[in-house]
Amino acid sequence: MHTIGFMDSGYGGLSIMHEAYHRLENVKYLYYADSDNAPYGEKTNDEILDYSKRGVSFLMQKGAEAVVVACNTATAVAINELRASFDIPIIGTEPAVKPALKEDMGKRILVIATPVTVREAKLKTLIDKLDFEHRVDLLPLPGLVTFAEANIFDGEDVKKYLVEKFGDYDMEKYGVVVLGCTHFNFFKNTYREILGDKIHFVDGNEGTIRRCADLMKINYHDNEHDISIKRLHGGTDYFISGREVNEADMRNNFEKLHERLKPLRKI
Repeated sequence: MHTIGFMDSGYGGLSIMHEAYHRLENVKYLYYADSDNAPYGEKTNDEILDYSKRGVSFLMQKGAEAVVVACNTATAVAINELRASFDIPIIGTEPAVKPALKEDMGKRILVIATPVTVREAKLKTLIDKLDFEHRVDLLPLPGLVTFAEANIFDGEDVKKYLVEKFGDYDMEKYGVVVLGCTHFNFFKNTYREILGDKIHFVDGNEGTIRRCADLMKINYHDNEHDISIKRLHGGTDYFISGREVNEADMRNNFEKLHERLKPLRKI
């Protein structure tokens, strides 16, 4: 059995680990939520690099054979130094611009992400490399991370925030919204309510797990298998900024987050 660590600033990376639940077998999971320092999207690059190194180092000490940096912001800032500093596979995640551009819809593409991801050269370089027709626009949504870390995924405050932010764009011109922050997967039902059925949502979760499976030589299930969240969740060790989560109410909260993600994968 392989051991894979997932590191994020908070709850967002659960959406990538949840994808792994559906695609991989015989894996022990470690999840590091750096909630003490969230949100990363409003921190300095030096701070993000320091937090990321601490997280990867901690997961290695706990037995991780590979670490998924399940945070677009940390990937944008720290992935190169992390790979240079540690001798295990370090898998990053980035906004799924390439898959979005492959969708021949003839419409514009909106990448929503944290302010750091939007401003960093990594994303801009990716877009410059792929977006020959200049169809991609960027929208920072820092408020969504704050909502997610507070377990607020629905309701008028979330909807009002998104209506205001999307209101700056003529969404009739867009065919794809790229979820460029792993926290943003938790809000798919609200996007759908606001934007309607014509918008397609794209994230990088599947590609990230496929890459992880390739590097670790683990069988990746193209035909996803149904999962028992309780079984897999029960075999997952959770840590909050280095502190193991043993309290029943906190573990129950993680389980509820996985339950929320399960139907949202189909949106």
